[in-house]
Amino acid sequence: MNRKIKEQILAIRKTGLTNMFDVRTVQRIAYERDFYELVDFLEENQKAYVHFIMHGDEE
Repeated sequence: MNRKIKEQILAIRKTGLTNMFDVRTVQRIAYERDFYELVDFLEENQKAYVHFIMHGDEE
């Protein structure tokens, strides 16, 4: 997970629009905000994403 993806995750979290564990909604919001790197990342790396949400770091 690179710095840009982390920033995109944090930007979505800051909006308060969804529960961050609702990966499909996070992905939809990312798409709407042109965060295409995050959209692609969530397709392939949900486990790493959830770990980041829970622990604030990478595996």
